[in-house]
Amino acid sequence: MSDPVPSLVSTEWLAKRLGSDNLVVLDASRHLPAADRDPRAEFETAHIPGAHFLDLASLTDTASDVPAALPSAAQLSDRLDRLGVGPEDAVILYDDSDLKTSARAWFTLTAHGIEDVAILDGGLGKWKAEGRDLESGSAAPDPVSTGGVFSPKGVRSKQDMLNNLENEVEQVLDARSADRVFGTGIDPVHGGENGRIPGSLNLPFDKLFNADGTYRSEEELRAAFHGAGVDLDRPVVATCGSGITASVLLFALHLIGKHDTALYDGSWQEWSADPATPKAHGPA
Repeated sequence: MSDPVPSLVSTEWLAKRLGSDNLVVLDASRHLPAADRDPRAEFETAHIPGAHFLDLASLTDTASDVPAALPSAAQLSDRLDRLGVGPEDAVILYDDSDLKTSARAWFTLTAHGIEDVAILDGGLGKWKAEGRDLESGSAAPDPVSTGGVFSPKGVRSKQDMLNNLENEVEQVLDARSADRVFGTGIDPVHGGENGRIPGSLNLPFDKLFNADGTYRSEEELRAAFHGAGVDLDRPVVATCGSGITASVLLFALHLIGKHDTALYDGSWQEWSADPATPKAHGPA
């Protein structure tokens, strides 16, 4: 592509550019185990023509102590090489997941210094609803060499979050549903207790979408963050259950022009498992 792509592209935009040089489309679908869905099998059954399967679920650093950690630079470089994503390519991400996992893929790439990355607004669901072309199977891409990616930026550790409890520099915004953040009992997704990092605000990620799965307007997104108590003049660190849906908050903040943001990659799954970390339960 001769010009950078916008961060959010429409189905019409992509349909007009499929097959263009230096444009790579990746399926970033990932599901919770309870969904009982196989994203690779679904991809091979029907996907956007020319797309390749990112296999986001396997794109994690298993050597890290952080549950479901972001991949290392070496891991991501190898995956992009094998998918045929070159240094001059623009990457369009889409998903067919209730978790809107293309946002996690977007954060993974951009945090590692990949700049020309966009999300397909409405994902595969909108593409299908409009009756656009699909293909089946799984063609092997021509491998390339990216020259490597950078170590991730904009990522917070558990120790960073503990430090933030003392200095309160960053607002903590949790993307999980309110019953998991402010409730008691057992977390139905990851196990352990429901609860939150003390002082956390809450904006469930699904509140950022229209009924057709597209992102709400910039004005509506700003109103949603304001309604959750977020001061958009202060830095924000997003968290959730395991770092997946927090990425949706970060992408929405990106869409409204806010970039002093970060991800707590370990999120509640890591925080709640440590008996030494302070936790808040019940109503705020």
